[in-house]
Amino acid sequence: MLSGAGIVAGILSGLFGVGGGAIIVPAVYFALNNLGYDQMAMHVALGTSLTVIIPTSVRSVLAHHKKGQVDWRVLASWSPFIMLGAALGILLASYITARGLAAIFSILAFALSVQLFWGRPEWTFANDLPVGLKRLGIGSLIGSLSALMGIGGGTFGVTLMTLCGRNSHQAVATAAGFGVAVGVPASIAAVASGLQISALPPGSLGFVNIPAVVLISVFSVAFAPLGVFFAHRLNAILLRKLFGVFLSVVAVKMALG
Repeated sequence: MLSGAGIVAGILSGLFGVGGGAIIVPAVYFALNNLGYDQMAMHVALGTSLTVIIPTSVRSVLAHHKKGQVDWRVLASWSPFIMLGAALGILLASYITARGLAAIFSILAFALSVQLFWGRPEWTFANDLPVGLKRLGIGSLIGSLSALMGIGGGTFGVTLMTLCGRNSHQAVATAAGFGVAVGVPASIAAVASGLQISALPPGSLGFVNIPAVVLISVFSVAFAPLGVFFAHRLNAILLRKLFGVFLSVVAVKMALG
């Protein structure tokens, strides 16, 4: 299950600029539930997913960079605010029950699925990305919501950039780098907030399960370039719709437990 999640997460990372957390979180969550770690399953799923997202995001954004599509100025200017929000989001998650986190994931995943299915790349609300206090607020919100879902922020980032006039290829390529900004502070916070918890799966460092990170990362990093390959050759609109449908199914499954 986890190796399969890694393969799909890697392809999605390159294809849509997402870190694959929408796949990794449910896979780890249900695996831990089946092993009897239901009380901390969601916390470990979030921490593990956010850690996996770091190498996957790096691999994806570098592959996009070779095609000249990454706007590094956007990454540099938005990353500090995304990192701040991600750290606050994962610390907040440590005070929420597993079922509460699953409910948050379900609600946000369903909202994202609606946007993916019904949204259009040509929709724009502004000619450029916000700056100043708006960038602080939106960047921190992206980081917080991403950490609470265990995702890399790529879906939020792609939506933001396309609504602000960037073409879809550049949006996907640049938003792929948001995963590092989310993953680094969030995974550190996940380790720190879970160090005092005793009822964790074997091999866990805080809320990060190291064996799961290694297993999933091997496959996600290896398959990220394949997603980049597909991103420049397949029908992007159809793929977004299919991913939106899949995400809505995952949301319902997580809500039902």
